[in-house]
Amino acid sequence: MGVSNKTPEFLKMNPLGKVPVLETPDGPVFESNAIARYVARLKDDNPLFGSSRIEQAHVEQWMDFAATEVDPGVGWYLYPRLGYIPYAHTTEETAIASLKRSLGALNTHLALNTYLVGHSVTLADIVLTCNLYHGIARILTKSFTSDFPHVERYFWTMVNQPNFKKVIGEVKQAESVPPVLKKGVPPKESKAKDVKKETPKEAPKPKVVEVPAEEEAPKPKPKNPLDLLPPSKMVLDDWKRLYSNTKTNFREVAIKGMFASF
Repeated sequence: MGVSNKTPEFLKMNPLGKVPVLETPDGPVFESNAIARYVARLKDDNPLFGSSRIEQAHVEQWMDFAATEVDPGVGWYLYPRLGYIPYAHTTEETAIASLKRSLGALNTHLALNTYLVGHSVTLADIVLTCNLYHGIARILTKSFTSDFPHVERYFWTMVNQPNFKKVIGEVKQAESVPPVLKKGVPPKESKAKDVKKETPKEAPKPKVVEVPAEEEAPKPKPKNPLDLLPPSKMVLDDWKRLYSNTKTNFREVAIKGMFASF
């Protein structure tokens, strides 16, 4: 896988480079169900296709059911856990819900039928059992399938048929769901710590204590020009009494009295 199925010779048989491919005298055939139909038709009136036209249609019906309902549900549940495709929890939940819905429909049909079509094994049983085997042997544990007892009875009946055992041998149900494979993360390269060179510390400079300069003696204030005038003879308190006691003829008495006091 991954080498011989990518050669030009193989791609001529299946342009997608997938297996299986059946080489026949009349040319190659790919896709599992197409190969199964081809092989079954090699024998005329093969009972694997049913005994009537309606049974033939039902055989085709359940083969399509296996291919479009069961197989994708198992694949989308199993392959991400094996690392074949990226894992996503929401995708897994969708796959499980879809698979349970399909198995529920199958369980209802098998409640009244031993086989999918008629009263004997048909090609539909072979195809569906192979799809179920892929899931039950690898990821569908007992706790999962116990909700579908008729599917369980059908599956174990089929895989214990002598012709099935010749091909697939003893079948054991998965005991646990495979863990999700995580891609290895390469170890991070250890980064050497930058060694900082210590620069020699300079000797502390002596603190210079500034001595406050001596305060200059205050300069003598300039003399007020009024101080040059001769002292006044006015007694201010006397004039205040005159001012306060003058009730009438204020200008003649109080104002003239002020000037007369100088």
